[in-house]
Amino acid sequence: MDAETVMTQVGTRLRDLRKQNGLTQQELADRAELTKGFISQLEQGQVTPSLVTLLDLIECLGTTPSDFFKSNGAEKIVYGEKDYFEKIDEEGNKTEWLVPSAQSNQMEPVLVTIQPHAALPQDDPHNGEEFGYVLSGRIALYRQETRYDIRAGESFYYEADRPHRIENPGSRPARLVWVSTPPSF
Repeated sequence: MDAETVMTQVGTRLRDLRKQNGLTQQELADRAELTKGFISQLEQGQVTPSLVTLLDLIECLGTTPSDFFKSNGAEKIVYGEKDYFEKIDEEGNKTEWLVPSAQSNQMEPVLVTIQPHAALPQDDPHNGEEFGYVLSGRIALYRQETRYDIRAGESFYYEADRPHRIENPGSRPARLVWVSTPPSF
């Protein structure tokens, strides 16, 4: 990327932030002790500010250098199998993370396949909630000592404040979508 393209992007980002803050070019110029003409030329990519001037403008606009220079690439909304990350345990149970970056989000959806007569490790109590929907087969959900039998087409939802675990008591694999908040897988 050439310097002209970079300065055009910087100018566009400055203009967008100025407008988000409800400032005119004159108001931003006054805050940064610059001229309105300089702000106008900067927003059009016609001038290159010094590093000190750019940092001062970023501060005047209420942001940080790291946030200012974050990529504004398109937000990823749709994920496919090529995006999934999977783990298979020693019993052949498979966990597929459906959204690879979900651990940094508020919820974490996974697709779980539990082999016949196999179980997932017990989860200790933690803050948050869990939701699941059984796609095929059946599962037994244990929350503390209470057992809940859940079949294909049924769902579950609970506070994760007690020990809990899932097993497959059936003779064929069980598949379920399991969503945890906050992420815990």
